[in-house]
Amino acid sequence: MIFGDQLDDGASLLAKLNPATDSVLMMEVAEESQHVPSHIQRTVLFLSAMRHFAAHLEARGFQVRYIRLDDPDNTHSFTTEVARAIADLRPSEVLCTWPGEWRILHQVHSWSKRFDVPVTVLPDEHFLTSVEEFAMWADGRRGLTMEFFYREQRRKTGYLMVGKPALPEGDDWNYDASNRKSFGRAGPKPPPPRPPRVAPDRITHEVIRAVRERLPNLPGRLDGDDAFAWPVTREQALIALHDFIKHRLADFGPYEDAMWTDTPFVYHSVLSPALNLKFLNPRECCEAAIAAYRKKQAPLQSVEAFIRQIIGWREFIRGVYWLEGPDYAQRNGLDQHGKLPEFYWTGETDMACMRSCLSQVVDLAYGNHIQRLMVTGNFALVSGVHPEAISDWYLGMYVDGVDWVTLPNTLGMVMHADRRPDSAAGVTGLVGTKPYAASGKYIERMSNYCKGCRYDPGQRTGSDACPFTVFYWDFLIRNRQRLTTNNRMAMMFKNVNAIAPETRVQISIEATLLRKRFGIDKP
Repeated sequence: MIFGDQLDDGASLLAKLNPATDSVLMMEVAEESQHVPSHIQRTVLFLSAMRHFAAHLEARGFQVRYIRLDDPDNTHSFTTEVARAIADLRPSEVLCTWPGEWRILHQVHSWSKRFDVPVTVLPDEHFLTSVEEFAMWADGRRGLTMEFFYREQRRKTGYLMVGKPALPEGDDWNYDASNRKSFGRAGPKPPPPRPPRVAPDRITHEVIRAVRERLPNLPGRLDGDDAFAWPVTREQALIALHDFIKHRLADFGPYEDAMWTDTPFVYHSVLSPALNLKFLNPRECCEAAIAAYRKKQAPLQSVEAFIRQIIGWREFIRGVYWLEGPDYAQRNGLDQHGKLPEFYWTGETDMACMRSCLSQVVDLAYGNHIQRLMVTGNFALVSGVHPEAISDWYLGMYVDGVDWVTLPNTLGMVMHADRRPDSAAGVTGLVGTKPYAASGKYIERMSNYCKGCRYDPGQRTGSDACPFTVFYWDFLIRNRQRLTTNNRMAMMFKNVNAIAPETRVQISIEATLLRKRFGIDKP
């Protein structure tokens, strides 16, 4: 059995199969686009990639039982489709690779008893660090700091390490402090090269027609079949990797936090969908970037930043997801309960930054990491949205959404809500050491979104005050007691304490009115 995010031609599962006697089961089930509302482009990507991979396996000689979305007998659930396959094929054993979601793992673990057939779950060898290895690293630590994990990863892989004993290339472990440049008033000159477009083929067109017919109410936009442009095969993903290395890697580091209107990809790799589908291996991505550095085609600060995202952050986030257990998703460390505003689904808002970033998600199912953290995520954090509501939105609305990666990023990094139930009072974050809360002034500094917006990011009260700025100060006022012991917040609370009491009251009143206006209701 191969799930939609396991399209790895080198998986150990395939090596164990005998094409003459064994069958591969792959399933397109409506349940997977409906348990959270899934963007139409995300759904099309998964299904088209699966169909292409199934055709590839058949060409290799494997027998593939492939259940299409529009098959008349499709029951649209993994469990019921597995039941049908077992009844038809009468297997002696069911094999699968460790899935990317607790919800699916629970289903898999129930099948052995339910169907009286042994079910074996193999480790996912796509990653550099196993679930068990991460648990051993985390055991006994008071806090899980990604930087320390990342350094262990560098030593383990030898990436960007030199000498004996091995030391980091350039003497520094990371160059994050050098990678915070904005484009200034003039914007990026010349415009960043866009990733290569992939023209939809016959299979993708068939998937689009099936999705439009069978799942007509999915969110997001796909204006015309030819508007879909995501890689759906390993060959296409490799072209995307080499294009990034050649055209955008050199400038990725300095401008990784910069944003600009109508420039959705900036210098980012846009490889996360292919990585999360397993078309690309993290090792080959890192080694391609290091090769560019050795050839003096990209500076160290850019190559290190790219590698840190892959072997550091990506592996760390997955480790946290499986370490923390199935109840992780229910955590709400800042006790926030607001509803997600309707404009997250439409992009229709008078806040220029949110309109730009959200419309981009609606149109492309994509946002780069700084848009996710400091615009769409920051707004949810400071306005008081419930972490589950925004976590589900991130999972369904981004083309690279898989639960193991979106949940810790959203719950932990964006919402600072993943405090362990047994943590000491005042301790809130597991993934992040402080909330990434910011006012409209940050967005003004790192983008051109504020130019021409009706709101003033420098105002925290009044009709022209930027909602980000109002909510930012209200967030600090509301959470002063909860976060006052966080040393990284000391300067922020010093600034709060300097605000006159009557102004603090006015900020709270205006934040309440804004929440009502946006449909958030209560923090």
